[in-house]
Amino acid sequence: MKVLILSCSTGGGHNTCAKYIKEEFNKYNISATFTDYFSIIGENASKMAENVYLTTTKGNGSIFKGFYKLGETYSKTKIPSPVYLLNKLAKNKLSTYIEQGKYDVIIATHLFPAMATSVIKETNNKIKLINVATDYTAIPFWEETKPDYFVIPHSSLKEEFISKGFKEEILLPFGIPVISSFNKIKPNIKISHNKKIILVTSGSMGFGKMKEIITSLLNNIDNIYIIAICGNNEKLYQELINLNNSNILVKGYTNNMDEYMKISDVILTKPGGLTSTEVAIMHKPLVHIMPIPGVENYNSEFFFKNGLSLVSNTIDEIISNTKELLNNKELQNKMILKQKEIINENSAKYLVEFIIKNIGKEGL
Repeated sequence: MKVLILSCSTGGGHNTCAKYIKEEFNKYNISATFTDYFSIIGENASKMAENVYLTTTKGNGSIFKGFYKLGETYSKTKIPSPVYLLNKLAKNKLSTYIEQGKYDVIIATHLFPAMATSVIKETNNKIKLINVATDYTAIPFWEETKPDYFVIPHSSLKEEFISKGFKEEILLPFGIPVISSFNKIKPNIKISHNKKIILVTSGSMGFGKMKEIITSLLNNIDNIYIIAICGNNEKLYQELINLNNSNILVKGYTNNMDEYMKISDVILTKPGGLTSTEVAIMHKPLVHIMPIPGVENYNSEFFFKNGLSLVSNTIDEIISNTKELLNNKELQNKMILKQKEIINENSAKYLVEFIIKNIGKEGL
């Protein structure tokens, strides 16, 4: 049995989740292949998807919100979506890749490869497909996939996925997969002062009003040091460097986000599903900042109603919530206890052990 993990480069969370699953398999001395779905079906598809994502989410995200709401409405029609029909066209390329690699377990951390694999399964029922939801909601069009199992972020979301047509027995409420060693990291980063450290990140694409947020934090909160992660946004990186402020450490895309999380006192981030899960697993006070309308609203709502974060939609709210978390030890402790209670820090481990037990280790 051979495992193929498929993701897409629309935001970093899907790929990071896929890599965590691969690394967890390695802990069991099991080889698993991680591949970007777009690298199989063509570079043009990758560029088009990324351009659409960046275009619709820029500014205040109102365009993305419109598309997301349209998707929610379309999902209720039960008519095959344009998204499904486009991914159906990738069937032959993906099928060839799967056959050549002799893969029989496909783990999809993104909707697109899950759709294409579902089409392949119509004529090849030997393949096992495991969907992995990386947001705290059942996003539009998941219902057009045909997984053997579906990893969902929490048991309280079961009814939502059941309403999409998934049988309860295939739902695995393990949590969004994060490698089991994530919060055990020993950071090598040295910050030589005793100020409170605030980590500010806005995802791999560097969304949001980070410059305004960071300058407002520095102007309104005393004795703080800010670590700003800009992702792939080179313009934002240069803007923050040009502030020439000794109380800011500016980083671009980084592979050691876990280390920066570990040394931080409070973390401010947009409510991506994977990043939010990482913060909770790291047991850090969390402020969600300016969600991109749509799926990120559902992520922030889940975290806020369960006491896992504070949510800020304006810069004034960001300042007040950050002050509150920095100064209120009781609130910090209460939030961390909820994180430990609700978010499974062994999510990737649970998934790998489930596959070994229920699908089989032979050939892995």
